[in-house]
Amino acid sequence: MKSSPRDVFLYLLLMITLYVSVGSFTALLFQYINVLFPDSLEYGQGALDIIRRSTAALIILFPVYLFIALLLNRDVARDSGKAELSVRKWLLSLTLFLAALAIIGDLVTVLYHFLSGELSVRFILKAISVLGMAGAVFGYYLWDIREWKRGHLRQAGFVAWTSGAIVGACIIAGFFIAGSPWRQRSVRFDERRVNDLQMIQGEILRHWQMKGALSENLDALRDTISGFLPPSDPETGASYEYHTTGKLAFELCAVFAVPSRTQEMSRTRPIAPYPHDPYSQNWEHSEGRTCFTRTIDPELYPKEPKPPPLPNPLPEGEGM
Repeated sequence: MKSSPRDVFLYLLLMITLYVSVGSFTALLFQYINVLFPDSLEYGQGALDIIRRSTAALIILFPVYLFIALLLNRDVARDSGKAELSVRKWLLSLTLFLAALAIIGDLVTVLYHFLSGELSVRFILKAISVLGMAGAVFGYYLWDIREWKRGHLRQAGFVAWTSGAIVGACIIAGFFIAGSPWRQRSVRFDERRVNDLQMIQGEILRHWQMKGALSENLDALRDTISGFLPPSDPETGASYEYHTTGKLAFELCAVFAVPSRTQEMSRTRPIAPYPHDPYSQNWEHSEGRTCFTRTIDPELYPKEPKPPPLPNPLPEGEGM
């Protein structure tokens, strides 16, 4: 039987949604393992972002995959000739090939780490995840190719409901780990507050290096040439607090909506300080008003030498 444009479209969409769903589900499992079994050699600031992206992909693409799979199974059940479509055979064979490669590669990697003495709980769990996903895909489509003549529509429906329940449970777990959309909005506001405080801190440091003294207030940091204006709270519009506590010490304060990710996850995995911090200090904060105390080390941040004065211009007529 010759493949119609509809058949080509549906089978291509089926495989694409399958591959993306499998990749997203595997990434989701990997991040759950990273959170539950932290590694002191890695940092986890991107784990929650990966969980959110993978969850979003699964919520949209996996139901599409299930719908198309059931639709194509009904086509084969109504017309057995549909099972002989070249596009079906090629794409299912390609899927079996890729799944077999994943299984072989996973087993080789496990054996290599075993011989190297580098096996850990988190690595074993990740290897089992890859093996389970690849094995499930390989087993299902091998069964699908062999059993289509017996009319396995009911069994395919059972597989669809079971896989949907497993994916749904993992997605629900992602909401508990990554947080609700409303909480994530609060987290985004807090990240903006930290970025603002970092920017202000950098300008305070520059002011000290150029003028040899801390600025009296945030308004003193305004620069009409560079265009710097002290930022304000992105949610309330209130100014950030700034106080000098000594000739070389100051503190910056802000009101945060939720505890910092560092504080929440420090019990399970180490979190690196915020990047590009000249003081190599983190910005861990609790919910509510939090102040960060900083002390300038003159040896690390010496004052900038003053430029020599410009020569006076020659009076008119001289030098002619």
